[in-house]
Amino acid sequence: MKERLQKIMAQAGIASRRKAEELIKTGCVTVDGQTVTKLGTTVDSSVSLIRVAGTPLRMENKVYILLYKPKGYVTTLCDEFNRPKVTDLLHGVRERVFPVGRLDYDTEGLLLLTNDGDYTNELIHPKFKIPKVYIAKLKDRVEPEKITLLRNGIRLEDGWTKPARVVVMKQTSAFTVLRITIYEGKKRQLKRMADAVGHPIMELKRIQFGPYSLDQMQKGQWQYVKRLQIMKEDSPQRHKGAEKY
Repeated sequence: MKERLQKIMAQAGIASRRKAEELIKTGCVTVDGQTVTKLGTTVDSSVSLIRVAGTPLRMENKVYILLYKPKGYVTTLCDEFNRPKVTDLLHGVRERVFPVGRLDYDTEGLLLLTNDGDYTNELIHPKFKIPKVYIAKLKDRVEPEKITLLRNGIRLEDGWTKPARVVVMKQTSAFTVLRITIYEGKKRQLKRMADAVGHPIMELKRIQFGPYSLDQMQKGQWQYVKRLQIMKEDSPQRHKGAEKY
């Protein structure tokens, strides 16, 4: 029986349907040796050979991997510049896993990889408002009024950012270190927020994503983890009293 290609990929645990659509559009998927880029293509998986980034599609046991991504790695499987991929760090992993969300090439920190498409969708879908916590080093001393802007929301070219939790960890005349928790996933969001208040990000690390945290992991290290229940986070507005400049 024929089904939509992105549905088959999601059922096989490749990624959420949205991510599967991205993989199709970027030319990472072939069916019987032919690259497919048209969404809505239907395929009989019992007859056709489907490959994703060159690897045959197959049903697998669900696995969950926590990786401390170093700088200098991309979180995509198809990179036109042939840069190192985060999956290159996963020596010995037999299952075909995919990153949950993205971290920029020059950003380090926690990255979850899995072949559970449904769980991926829960973690990245905007309606679930999964908290993502970062340590950001911004250029120069960031004044209180600009911290307030970061907390309350900033207008970017693709819309307003939602309220965030921002705690000042250290300040000098040369830089400001912030702990920032956001509940959405606009592209390069924190970097654009920092640019909007006139303090570009010098360093950025993600330390928590939903129920997962880096703890004592080292750069480049990875480990198998269990599928954890997604925690429900209070509104950032309720924590303002505990946040100090």
